Amino acid sequence: MDLNRLESILNQIGGIVWGPFLLIPLLLGTGVYLTFRLGGIQFIRLGAALRLGLLKRKDDTIDGDISQFQALTTAMAATVGTGNIVGVATALAVGGPGALFWMWITALVGMATKYSEAFLAVRYRVTDAAGEKSGGPQYYLQRGINNGFGKFLALSFAIFATIACFGIGNLTQGNAIATNLENSFAVPLWVSGLALTVMTFAVLVGGIKSIGKVTAALVPVMVILYVVCALFILAVNISMVPAAFGQIFSQAFTGTSAAGGFLGSSLIIAVQFGVARGLFSNESGLGSAPIAAASAQTHHPVRQGLVSMTQTFIDTIIVVSCTGLVIITTGTWSEIDPATGEQLSAGLMTASAFSQGLPGEWGDWVVTLGLVLFAYSTILGWAYYGERNIERLMGRSGVMPFRAFFSLVVYVGCTTQLGIVWSLSDVMNGLMALPNLIGLLILSGLIARETRVYLKHDPQLLASREEIEAFMAKDPGWEEWKENERKAVHT
Repeated sequence: MDLNRLESILNQIGGIVWGPFLLIPLLLGTGVYLTFRLGGIQFIRLGAALRLGLLKRKDDTIDGDISQFQALTTAMAATVGTGNIVGVATALAVGGPGALFWMWITALVGMATKYSEAFLAVRYRVTDAAGEKSGGPQYYLQRGINNGFGKFLALSFAIFATIACFGIGNLTQGNAIATNLENSFAVPLWVSGLALTVMTFAVLVGGIKSIGKVTAALVPVMVILYVVCALFILAVNISMVPAAFGQIFSQAFTGTSAAGGFLGSSLIIAVQFGVARGLFSNESGLGSAPIAAASAQTHHPVRQGLVSMTQTFIDTIIVVSCTGLVIITTGTWSEIDPATGEQLSAGLMTASAFSQGLPGEWGDWVVTLGLVLFAYSTILGWAYYGERNIERLMGRSGVMPFRAFFSLVVYVGCTTQLGIVWSLSDVMNGLMALPNLIGLLILSGLIARETRVYLKHDPQLLASREEIEAFMAKDPGWEEWKENERKAVHT
């Protein structure tokens, strides 16, 4: 079977998985359901969560491997990547400005989903043979549901996530880095591939503590730089911003793609690509980010759940919005490439928008640097996700070989054109999300109950470890979690 035929098949499968009758209603429905069950936690507790995650940054406890801030930046490293640059452009190119609205909706309801999966990751985490915390859907689906169906969901997730990490978190990111460095600075693909492979392995060999240190230093710098440049462009084009919002809201319900199409099809495409690329960007419901959350040093699962929830807000409501608005206000979402006479490709769209908005060569440099940093950090985050799932499937002995193989695959991504990988990534992302979302719905009662108990006593997340120990002393969920923290070892 040739690659074109295989890519066509994958696109057909992706169309079903991401179609209007399967993952899109399940994803949005789960987010809406959890939002109601948790009393709109993403709106009511966002301020307290941002203060804990970004200002305080850590709880004074040794339970866990890295600080809450490092767990947040590790998860952000995996999500703030090409999805924020190329993914947004793809959604706008195919679905029109209205797709950005559906990315926002996915994020807003997805914050409740992100809270829930991070809560469960800490609630049911285990300690592996090396003494490191390990958690995520590959554990909480089995330990929380605790029957054959839960085990099936957990193993399904672990398999799909292991495959997906080589697509969304490796090949596509390496290819984006090498291609942009070649186009902007004439760096040969093999040079980028070799350098990136060595740099990746050097960080991965140190495990989550090494990854956490790198992402804690890298992520804030790259996000601030990118957002500041985007805000400068929007300030210069301030007169176009109201019209951009008008296009976003009006076309969210009518549908207008740059490539044209009748009303009904354009609306469906706007929703489909908005939700799909929204998930690709912030990963709410995908089940990946809670793997990083499980390693956090935290006093209670609720606290880390709320910190993790802020990742979706920062990623989509801030970074993705900046990208989308810059593309719309500069008009590049419908720009024609003079070289081909066709619509500007998604890979060039964001770079063109920033080039038009920033003086001199700054636009190309910012997008290239941003994409390189975003994509490299994504590689590190997804490498950790992959190794935790390998650890679940094969035990600790599989971790180091995985790190070495994952690093070598980065070279392949840098030096090979693999368009089919994007199609495979979409399918694997969807297949990862399905068991995770089903599990979240099943465990929603436990999530809501234990969340209410904790927030009744500490609504602003200001309680000390001693105060938490006192007011949670007789809660069964608290006792179960603390007992699990003391004894759970997976070999």
